[in-house]
Amino acid sequence: MGEFAVTTLVGAAGLMIGLAFGAVTRWSDFCALGALADISIYGDFRRLRCWLLAIVTAVGGTHAFHWAGVIDIYDSIYLGSNLGWFGAIFGGLIFGYGTVMARGCGGRSLIRAAGGDLRSLVSLLALGIFAYMTLRGLTGAAREWMEGGSNLDLAQWQLQSQGIPEFIARVLGVQSELVRIGLSLIVIAGGVWYCFEDKAFRSSPKHVIAGLAIGAMVTLGWMATGVLGFDEFEPVALMSLSFVRPVGDGLQYLMTFTGATISFGVAVIAGIILGGFAVATANRTFRIDGFKNAREMSDYMTGGALMGVGGVMALGCTIGQGVTGIATLSLGSLLAVGGIVAGGAVAISRMGLDPAEEALSAPAGE
Repeated sequence: MGEFAVTTLVGAAGLMIGLAFGAVTRWSDFCALGALADISIYGDFRRLRCWLLAIVTAVGGTHAFHWAGVIDIYDSIYLGSNLGWFGAIFGGLIFGYGTVMARGCGGRSLIRAAGGDLRSLVSLLALGIFAYMTLRGLTGAAREWMEGGSNLDLAQWQLQSQGIPEFIARVLGVQSELVRIGLSLIVIAGGVWYCFEDKAFRSSPKHVIAGLAIGAMVTLGWMATGVLGFDEFEPVALMSLSFVRPVGDGLQYLMTFTGATISFGVAVIAGIILGGFAVATANRTFRIDGFKNAREMSDYMTGGALMGVGGVMALGCTIGQGVTGIATLSLGSLLAVGGIVAGGAVAISRMGLDPAEEALSAPAGE
């Protein structure tokens, strides 16, 4: 199969996955920041459990395909032997703080922009610009300097990857794949028990369906790039859902359409916007919203910029690291998610939250 055919096939798959993600997320109000806000304001853990259910579903699907030999998760960026611990933690902190300022992570901002929120559109523009600056532009040199001084080469300790099972296997002196099997089963069993032991969560089909669906979409993302994207000479990089760099790539594609190709990530972004717009139109929630004042505009722009910088440093967002990365049982992903949650919690505590602000949370009795 030719390179163009492979790219087109992977792009089409990405578009379909993005459509489903956008529709499900808009319908269910899936949001990691919203989960923190619900806990802080209402003591409602349903959206947190929804997020965890997405993680355990992704862990199960990802490892099922890995053990079947369909994909090799060690080919992903999450399991490299170069552990960027500082970038994961510090980048996660910046990203988490930015999500609160922008009232949503990259995925949430895409959904809200698709529903007519011009504030989120501005945040996305800032996110994309600063993500590309951190990858290849003005702030890229600082990122490379930081990585050069802090990244750990795990090969020096005879570790083939930064997977948590590899660390455990090294300590116990057993095969890493055996540990991977055991650890993944523990994560799945523990996560399922924690999610469904709560009656409020069990009684909320919206949250249950969303968690299962989003976890399944991460698995399908691996399939799209690892199976449909397989080519003996020009294989597509193994990846799944993540929304920081793809937003920057999408902006670049819009500006340099001639000669450009639609990557999996760009196709997913386009699908999310279309899916979110379709649901917002169908349930009549599409509404043009703008900034109330200059302070609000400053928050959204600054939040988007922080997410762009932090997301690149941490190698992902609340979905890219918080579901896709965690699904590989990567230590770097765990550090990044810890940083994101801590950064978001600090921002929520420092900035305060208005319970009436629909962008953040929903009443527990909904």
